[in-house]
Amino acid sequence: MTTNTLLLLLLSLLIAGGLSFFQYIYKAKNKSKIGWFLAFLRFLSIFGILLLLINPIITKDTLETVKTPLPIVVDNSSSISFLNANEKALELYKKIQSNSDLQEKFDVQSYHFSDDFEPIEAFDFKGVQTNIDVVAKNLKSIYKNTTYPTVLITDGNQTSGNDYVYSFDAVNKVYPVIVGDTTTFLDFKINQLNVNKYAFHKNKFPIEAFLQYLGTKSVTADFVISQGNSVFSRQSITFSPSKKTATVNILLPADKIGLQVFKATISSKEKEKNTYNNTKNFAVEVIDQKTNIAIISAINHPDLGAMKRAIESNVQRKVTIVKPNEIKTLQDYNVLILYQPTTEFKTIFENNKAAGINTFIITGNNTDFNFLNQQQDNLNFKMSGQKEDYLSVFNEQFNLFAADNIGFENLPPLQNAFGTVTAKGAVSVLLSSKIRTIDTNAPLLAFAENQGKRAAYLLGENSWKWRLQTHVNNQSFEKYDVFIDKIIQFLASNNSKKSLVVEHESFYNSGEAIEITAQFFNKNYEFDEKARLTIAVTNTKTKQTKNYDLLKGNNSYKVNLDGLKAGSYAFTVKELNSKTTYSSSFEILDFDIEKQFVNPDVEKLTQLATQTQGKAFFPNQVDVLIKTLLENEEYKAIEKNIVTKTPLIDWIWLLVLISILLATEWFVRKYNGLL
Repeated sequence: MTTNTLLLLLLSLLIAGGLSFFQYIYKAKNKSKIGWFLAFLRFLSIFGILLLLINPIITKDTLETVKTPLPIVVDNSSSISFLNANEKALELYKKIQSNSDLQEKFDVQSYHFSDDFEPIEAFDFKGVQTNIDVVAKNLKSIYKNTTYPTVLITDGNQTSGNDYVYSFDAVNKVYPVIVGDTTTFLDFKINQLNVNKYAFHKNKFPIEAFLQYLGTKSVTADFVISQGNSVFSRQSITFSPSKKTATVNILLPADKIGLQVFKATISSKEKEKNTYNNTKNFAVEVIDQKTNIAIISAINHPDLGAMKRAIESNVQRKVTIVKPNEIKTLQDYNVLILYQPTTEFKTIFENNKAAGINTFIITGNNTDFNFLNQQQDNLNFKMSGQKEDYLSVFNEQFNLFAADNIGFENLPPLQNAFGTVTAKGAVSVLLSSKIRTIDTNAPLLAFAENQGKRAAYLLGENSWKWRLQTHVNNQSFEKYDVFIDKIIQFLASNNSKKSLVVEHESFYNSGEAIEITAQFFNKNYEFDEKARLTIAVTNTKTKQTKNYDLLKGNNSYKVNLDGLKAGSYAFTVKELNSKTTYSSSFEILDFDIEKQFVNPDVEKLTQLATQTQGKAFFPNQVDVLIKTLLENEEYKAIEKNIVTKTPLIDWIWLLVLISILLATEWFVRKYNGLL
């Protein structure tokens, strides 16, 4: 408190005392005890008011002892229970947490983790994932700029997250307590299966399997891939103490359309402690992308056969060559290739206005360009009766789809009528034309898209020579055939916009996040933030249905379906205002990743301890761990002097006291008839 404040307080005492004496003692006719009492009340009231006006700062010094935090983190995942280490883990936790010497030296704090990190409430050892990396991230956040040790009670078998060895702060020691039986048992394990989620019907899809063996003798195991009672592949794999891993690559046929669930199994005649990790289910969705293409031509030409062979090199394509007057219904086809159209194609063009099928128009010496100008709005042709040879120039800036330059500049020229070709709208040019050494800047191969309808234009005949030349250059038709297939893929794609777009996987593994996202668009194809989306999920076996609301996120609506049991599910997403719906299905595969281990990961936990300059311990060494923590001189309690400054005006009770004093004075004067 400053000298000025002390002088002001002394002055306040004199002012309060003087005013009280003058009012109740000096002017009073009878100096009674009541007058002295009232003078005392008035003195306290005035002095209290003056104190509030002066508002002195009251300073308080306190000493606080700050202990080093000691987080004890326990693995609460189901792998601990599967390794029969749950009781031991609980026993170790209680022994360390309740140690009085540790409590005296450290600020002991308890946490547990599985897929997330939480303060301890109760243990159930039922976590479906083990993420030790999340422990490191949370400890760094909680104890920022603090030096502390960590006791980690776990088996070290992580199933999600980043590599935890380098996730922990290197300056803070970690003391792993390794639980679980470290005895080496004979065990076969499917470590990982790599397989594409989708495959095309009647193609083959690859599977890559990584197999692991734990044991001390040479053995032979069978690796089998099956579906129901059908075995698709069986291979014998030999393991030994020096060869403990194997990689198997298999091609399986995609014979059935839809979601196909397979089982991969490794087994032998040897007895194993854990056979759960011998099997892994996986699923592949087989898609039928069969595309029917009609090549419509009024003339015979080598281009027709070359185009048919190039397109049908993809087994998902089927080509039919027909004359304009022979085609019955356009709806039977996904793409129309109109070869050198003339007036005979008039019915085709008129019917396609209603059908809206994407077209690939190829021109040549027999094309009626006046008729073609009337039937399409993308290119305008002003052609003469003279023939011309056009070389091609590849456009590197083309971006409608990924197209490779297969050496177009060195391919034979295409023949077309001489004239001028100009684009009337938004046309993307993949190949432009060149006459000998002169660039015409006119399109040779171009693409257009208008109101969801796509069209391609190849302005010249004799493209069969291109296919032959690529074979001469590469001893294979593949490059040319892939190039043509990309054109057909572009034309076969349906680019129509939907108001309700739902994204989901065809299958999930049990225990992992099951999230479905959706977007709803208004008539202007703008994201509708006021949409009301619900989802009904039905188990196809039990017929039990659950309903959920989709919650709005950042430009999408989401629902989390965690907790569903393994099985097949059908679902329908519905927008309640417009009644728009989307229906599909998914399957949850029965797979518990926490049951894949037979031993704790001693090597990795020891590496973690070394990385942080700590030490790994086993359950029978817990007393040594406690002694190590107690004897470590790095972790000492710190005394802090805490200075607290409080303005007097913050004392609400002083204001209450002043009010009581004034009220008491008034009642006393009223009672004694002094008012």
